[in-house]
Amino acid sequence: MYTINYKYWVKLGLLNFLMVAIVGFIMRYKIGFSFPFFDQKNLLHAHSHFAFSGWVSHMLMFFITIAISQNISSNRIRYYQICILVNIICAYGMLVGFAVNGYNTFTIIISSISLFTSITYAIITLKDLIKNKVITQRLWFIFANCMQIMSSVGTASLVLMMAKHQIEQDRYLASIYWYLHFQYNGWFFFACMGLFFAYVKQQLPQAEIPTAIFNYFAISCIPAFGLSVLWLNLPILVYITIMLAAICQICGWLWLVLFLKNHKVISIISKKDLLIKLLFITIFCATTVKLFLQLFSVIPSISEMAFGFRPIVIAYLHLVLLAITSLFLLTYAYARKFINHNIYTKIALILIAAGVLLNECALGIQGIASLSYTPVPHIDQILVIISGILVVGILALLLAQLKFSKQNESI
Repeated sequence: MYTINYKYWVKLGLLNFLMVAIVGFIMRYKIGFSFPFFDQKNLLHAHSHFAFSGWVSHMLMFFITIAISQNISSNRIRYYQICILVNIICAYGMLVGFAVNGYNTFTIIISSISLFTSITYAIITLKDLIKNKVITQRLWFIFANCMQIMSSVGTASLVLMMAKHQIEQDRYLASIYWYLHFQYNGWFFFACMGLFFAYVKQQLPQAEIPTAIFNYFAISCIPAFGLSVLWLNLPILVYITIMLAAICQICGWLWLVLFLKNHKVISIISKKDLLIKLLFITIFCATTVKLFLQLFSVIPSISEMAFGFRPIVIAYLHLVLLAITSLFLLTYAYARKFINHNIYTKIALILIAAGVLLNECALGIQGIASLSYTPVPHIDQILVIISGILVVGILALLLAQLKFSKQNESI
């Protein structure tokens, strides 16, 4: 019989999150101060690849496996475990490979293996989800894995261009945004929503979760990719479709908010734990901001500003990856008791949340100031300090699990 030690895999995920934060800190330090080691562009590739595969995808793959494990045979779990393990090995290969040499034969090969692993995991999961119709919130998980496969088209295009050393600027940018969109708004978003609703259903069995919420987001996901490439010369009908997709997302989100309010979901699932409640509220506020930013981006002048100023792009990417996705993964792990409940864990989570919010505020101020080409005094040094807060918070959270973990729990 094959089992998954969930304490081990969650600790490994937190270690990976710490590595993401450390590389991010080094990158910030190189901007604000002198640090001759490592090339900044190589670090950026290492940081982004490891954040996506080693941190977010690792945790999502693991959490989804846990969520559906009761409806599949124990022997079949080994296939999921193999995929999770290979994904981690590839993630560390990309972390080291990109940091040292950037794109080369090794990193292209390891990126290709990582891509193949994610597709393999998605196919295995889709087979089990389609077969087992009793799995809670299976539609969210099915769509999430389909979007995982969809995002791989962007990665494959990038790898092909790098291998051939033939880079076309529009195709290069479109491939990046394709990958980011179907990761952020597809794989990440739908997987997190599936996990959230499965948890809600577990705590509130009587609550009927409206299928309209899923329908709105599923219908709008693919055409919403156009929001990332509005800088292209798009036909008017395509532009209208993109605008309708942005509106459709808002409708789905408002329906979700109404459902949460009517059933007092956040108060009930927090189980009188104020920290869980505050973290979920923070995540939902950040998601609301993100969706309305996407809606406003259909205005040509705003779209030009958004894509023309790097600080704004960075602020948006961190909003999605840190304030929404990463905070959700930590909150979900805490709510489901995959991480220990003690005062040290709570302090660490508060410190991480504070670091995330401070980071977003600083990046937002920098982004807004960049519109008028106004320099923000000491912003680089401030971002270094904030990055340090995140490193300390994540390290404290990891140590809280290592020091106070007394049991090995498996599924």
